[in-house]
Amino acid sequence: MSTDVLANPDTAQRLSQLAQDWASKLENYSAGEVLAWGAEHLHTPMAVTLSMQDTVLAELASQYAPSADLVFLDTGYHFQETLDVADAVEHRYSNRLLRVLPKQTRAEQDAQYGKDLYKTNPTLCCDLRKVQPLAEAKLPYEGWVSGLKRVDAPTRRNTPVLELDHTGRIKLNPLASWTNEDVDNFIAEHNLIIHPLTKQGYPSIGCATCTAKVAPGADPRSGRWQGTEKTECGLHLNL
Repeated sequence: MSTDVLANPDTAQRLSQLAQDWASKLENYSAGEVLAWGAEHLHTPMAVTLSMQDTVLAELASQYAPSADLVFLDTGYHFQETLDVADAVEHRYSNRLLRVLPKQTRAEQDAQYGKDLYKTNPTLCCDLRKVQPLAEAKLPYEGWVSGLKRVDAPTRRNTPVLELDHTGRIKLNPLASWTNEDVDNFIAEHNLIIHPLTKQGYPSIGCATCTAKVAPGADPRSGRWQGTEKTECGLHLNL
């Protein structure tokens, strides 16, 4: 396991002070400026998390935080198209791409918890294959970046641009104020890699086992964990 940079109390205090000093100011920064701020003020590279649904953050990181690492949680349950986008990102950008794997293979998880845990206990499945792997992957970093947007879901409408996660790390949400139109325009303007399923009725893409097509005009995240009360994987609730 990597060493936790926040084991140093001076680091934790410095990050807490940064958050206090800058949280309100960064609300007025552009997404690129937010990433540039992180690259300037944090003493480690940033971990930029990518779901590969789109590659906006990869493009912004390449421009404004070239030392940042791109982090992809390879759950073992992704659509092949998602894995193809990850390969294309690794080829296109000079930022290092880290593919973070769960501790167990699908077969090992089935053996311990029963077949298809994503059906019987989707929250535990997400915890094992997303939440815990990211928590460990973040240990060497003082800060990380998510693609959360306020328009994504009611649970995200108050997303700040800068916050401290529960570990005390800086968490930057540079796209917090973006609309879906902003995303589409940025993709077109920069000729970004397109996830093909986003053009085939999948506006919000997670694991293939837990993502369904969405009817036109429906909540973009309504295709996630259909038939359950689950609305979040836990990455932004526990981290």
